Amino acid sequence: MFCRFLLLIALALPASAQNFQLGTLLIGHPWSRPTAAGMPMGVAYLSITNNGKVVDALIAASTPAAARVEMHRTTIADGVARMRPVDSITIAPGSTARIEPGGMHLMLVDLKAPLHTGAHIPLELTFRNAGRITVQVDIAAAAP
Repeated sequence: MFCRFLLLIALALPASAQNFQLGTLLIGHPWSRPTAAGMPMGVAYLSITNNGKVVDALIAASTPAAARVEMHRTTIADGVARMRPVDSITIAPGSTARIEPGGMHLMLVDLKAPLHTGAHIPLELTFRNAGRITVQVDIAAAAP
């Protein structure tokens, strides 16, 4: 029985390794798609759940893999997709901000090297109230 318990814990570890905690914020499943050689931009996705009682906001992000990280929102108007920069991403208490394809996303601008499937890059996230945390972004062909 004890061996089964240990096996269950061991099997759960890889999934929990994709979640990161900063105070009352839970950052879930950071990932990015691979890029082709010479492609200057990539994109990072994740979710941020606010388990606290105070509004927080993602106000900045950075990675050594790119010159800068920009926060963008994709909208569709008259059948045309438009990408617009945003200053912050607000996370209300008890809610989850989804930074995902087709919506909010983090643009990795001027990549220093291509992003390859199976690799990981660090991404530092700065929140207005909670502070800073560095998460590992998994490079994968599809969402984890």
